[in-house]
Amino acid sequence: MHYETISITLPDGMVKSFPSGTTGLDIAKHVSEGLSRRVLAMLVNGEVHDATRSIYEDAIVQLLTWNDEAGKRVFWHSTAHLLAEALEALYPGIRLGIGPAIDRGFYYDVDFGQQVFDATHLEKLEAKMLDLARQQNPYLRIEVSKREAIEYFLAKGGTYKLDILERLVDEQVTFYRQGAFTDLCKGPHLPHTGFIKAVKLLNVAGAYWRGNEENKQLTRIYGISFPQHKELKAHLLLLEEAKKRNHQRLGKELGLFTFSEKVGIGLPLWLPKGAVLRERLEQFLREAQLRAGYQSVVTPHVGLKSLYITSGHYEKYGQNSFQPIQTPHAGEEFVLKPMNCPHHCEIYKSEPKSYRDLPVRLAEFGTVYRYEQHGELHGLARTRCFTQDDAHIFCRLDQVKEEFEKVIDLVLYVFEKLEFRDYTAQLSLRALGQSSKYIGKDQDWERAEEELQEVVIQKGLKATRAPGEAAFYGPKLDFMVKDALGRGWQLGTVQLDYQLPERFDLTYVGKDSKKHRPVLIHRAPFGSLERFIALLLEHTGGKLPLWLAPDQVAVLPISEKYSAYADQVYQMLVHQNIRGFVDHRDEKIGKKIRNAEFCKVPYMLIVGEKEMLERTVAVRRQGVGDQGSKHLDEFVAMIVKELA
Repeated sequence: MHYETISITLPDGMVKSFPSGTTGLDIAKHVSEGLSRRVLAMLVNGEVHDATRSIYEDAIVQLLTWNDEAGKRVFWHSTAHLLAEALEALYPGIRLGIGPAIDRGFYYDVDFGQQVFDATHLEKLEAKMLDLARQQNPYLRIEVSKREAIEYFLAKGGTYKLDILERLVDEQVTFYRQGAFTDLCKGPHLPHTGFIKAVKLLNVAGAYWRGNEENKQLTRIYGISFPQHKELKAHLLLLEEAKKRNHQRLGKELGLFTFSEKVGIGLPLWLPKGAVLRERLEQFLREAQLRAGYQSVVTPHVGLKSLYITSGHYEKYGQNSFQPIQTPHAGEEFVLKPMNCPHHCEIYKSEPKSYRDLPVRLAEFGTVYRYEQHGELHGLARTRCFTQDDAHIFCRLDQVKEEFEKVIDLVLYVFEKLEFRDYTAQLSLRALGQSSKYIGKDQDWERAEEELQEVVIQKGLKATRAPGEAAFYGPKLDFMVKDALGRGWQLGTVQLDYQLPERFDLTYVGKDSKKHRPVLIHRAPFGSLERFIALLLEHTGGKLPLWLAPDQVAVLPISEKYSAYADQVYQMLVHQNIRGFVDHRDEKIGKKIRNAEFCKVPYMLIVGEKEMLERTVAVRRQGVGDQGSKHLDEFVAMIVKELA
């Protein structure tokens, strides 16, 4: 039902009346003419819409600009459509796949058929995009029936668009048209192409259609765009810095990890120094967990297929898991562990529990396995086996909020210790109207989401809401961390689950001597240890804090004559649990220093005749330079204090 006037509530709480059918641009013009020139899209009752779309009912409206993450995604999605328009103009007969916005930019998947396309063509394509952008063609939203859409793409030969349409259940779909280009798309988009002032196509890669290696490999063109040229220039400088901080490059230079095709892609091999880094991170969290009342457990790397059918993981993640392992025993099938929680549920269930026993906090650095597609693998950031700093807290209903708060405190402690100061929280909730994606009763979900939101408010966290991002068994609180280059990473997660205790028939005996269901909290401050280390390397540029550095000290004798004294220095460090090495190579001291600097060893101790006679060391700090001469006992005391 449409009304003659509607009430629009703005983010500051102000309510204004507008004619029914007003658009986001109309609202922006009412606020200021300057704002109307910057509005990219709008949030209407939490959903992103075109700024040009009409509103017919009372609504809460937020106008989105380039300063909003949702605004950037609309900008980049619209640029992907501009890329597709330029491609069709320059390469007639191509077939388009999908072209979404991603965290930083956009891509479009293209089937060029027999036409040749490579990175040498990107500059020409950029020029065509900017030429089309200057035409300021509006992005027009057009509603059509599914049948009409199929007829359109049949006539056009759009194989991949037809594949998308076949999987849609909706009988009404939307096209977006700008200039001479029309695409199947939900939107939303910019008011017109003229907002796009700067474009850079970054690289070309291969991508299987729908991520399935049995499908045709398409050409994926990645790019980024901005409303101003100066922002593009700054971004390109940032990309250069990012190359220097690439964790795969640093991992090789610092001797932390490697990969082997004979072992299998996506399966990292940790070298001795990398193993030390992992162990230090694990030990740090183990100690924090011990203080917080967790108990360590260890579970197998496999489980019966039926275990994951019970938990629901096989139904939801079976396609992304390795194929079941069949044993000689008839009907016996095992699965490489995709999650630790089913195993922990069975540990909880191994002995009867009383209300006095709760909460039960079980923690494990458990390695899990997922069959990621070849094209999705990326160093340590996306692997086929990874170790989670997993824990599961089984508690009573009256303990949920307190336990959830304690987990948040632990996550924030981890961030503080590792100097991640720029982070936000995300409330990941159900997508309404998509019940098939989730398990459990509506009332359990409603209670879990309400409890989560209450804790977030009580802890004073700045949290955004993300409908549709919940786990299949419950809502969660995800922590988004920005690294030194301002890039966002999803790290710690805390999840509230009423479903698995039901599925595994977990109980405890209450004060009333009756059986009750516990509530399950899943938590992982690091998330994937591999991905966390990837972030840590890129955040620090490989300059790890002293307590984490695999080698904390390099002892550098000026010549072979002082090797014995260098060994004495090293042994004294070892006795204080200080990690390091002696560089006994027959090289000049300058080269030894450069090597230690390159390997990002925090301290270098240079020893020669003067140091040997006086029982001192010449101290050099990585990236800083000479720190003067110190007595050996003084240096050891200093570094022990720094590590305390």
